[in-house]
Amino acid sequence: MTQFQKLSLKDDQKYKDAVAYLMDSSETDKFLGRNVLGKGSTNQDPAYHTVEMPNQPPAAKEPKLFGIAVHRWSITTQFFFCVAGIFFFYLIYGYMQELIFRLKGFKPFGWYLTLIQFACYTVFGTLDSRLQKDTVRKIPLSTYGLLAFLTVATMGLSNASVGYLNYPTQVVFKCCKLIPVMIGGVLIQGKRYGPIDVLAALCMSVGLIFFTLADSTVSPSFETIGVIMIMSALCADAVIGNVQEKAMKAHQASNTEVVLYSYGIGFWYILAGLIVSGRLIPAYLFCNQYPVKTYGYAVIFSLTGYIGISFVLQLIRLFGALVTVTVTTGRKAVSIVVSFLFFSKPFTMQYLWSGFLVLLGIYLNVYSKNRVKMNEQFSDCARRIAIRLQGRPRYTGVTSEV
Repeated sequence: MTQFQKLSLKDDQKYKDAVAYLMDSSETDKFLGRNVLGKGSTNQDPAYHTVEMPNQPPAAKEPKLFGIAVHRWSITTQFFFCVAGIFFFYLIYGYMQELIFRLKGFKPFGWYLTLIQFACYTVFGTLDSRLQKDTVRKIPLSTYGLLAFLTVATMGLSNASVGYLNYPTQVVFKCCKLIPVMIGGVLIQGKRYGPIDVLAALCMSVGLIFFTLADSTVSPSFETIGVIMIMSALCADAVIGNVQEKAMKAHQASNTEVVLYSYGIGFWYILAGLIVSGRLIPAYLFCNQYPVKTYGYAVIFSLTGYIGISFVLQLIRLFGALVTVTVTTGRKAVSIVVSFLFFSKPFTMQYLWSGFLVLLGIYLNVYSKNRVKMNEQFSDCARRIAIRLQGRPRYTGVTSEV
């Protein structure tokens, strides 16, 4: 027997909307021969009576990307729009970051660049929150104090490390956030990881070690302090994700709010640190000598980074973490290629195979988190390939011979 799924119309939003319309529509009132006034009406005509509607939850607004209603587009158009945005803006972001540090004498001023970046992000976040009418803070300031500190550690140390490492080496390090996450999970929470996770961490570790060794051998800009900076940034980045997720779920805060307050408070942290360390005035005087190559490039660097974050969040919302990780990992690989193409630096084959080891570790990690879904996709793909190879004819109709 054919089984039909029983639908509960009372739970269907379209049904609720239709009922609300029929109960409130003047045309329906005319058909029923009644006159209905809205709540709070002052008309005392006895021919009228008031019908109070039950409290209906407000319809959820479809998220927009910088005011663009992308949800009205086809799903394919949305995907390619987000992917193009991520590649375009993040490639410019990486190019501008390396270009700024190519300026002779800028090497010690990575924290000043981060100060400018945080100031820009605060301005962009304020404008974005006004545009989306999201001006009410939901997360306590004490939580934002911790988030701002972790954000400063992540962004500041990451920016400063570019002055002491090759840009490709910094990108490869940033791809290996899984390693400190797993170490922290074992030491702090007593977690146990499966063999695929362990293999992923092993591939990343081995690839990272050999990539760093290659960099230390052939790169004249390699310094150990850069490795310490980027590793510290990774540890802070591993912690900040958990804190952000917990705070956003507990208080139902938006991404715009988190970005605004994290970077806004973080700006004052960095400013205080630069003043205390005595590095603010030297950095200011140096940048005033090259305003276009410092402030101008820094604004472009910050703007493309902020827009890139928005495209990443939109892709996560539409297609989930699996697709997003695949796209962003591909973007990082292209960033490394662009770095070698536009900025002259020594190259060795050890970069290539160690980078592939890191890439393998990333996708093993993605597979361990999405095993069921990816197995289904692989099975479906294998079935289609098998059908193609067997040359099965498609059913185009039934012919009969007379």
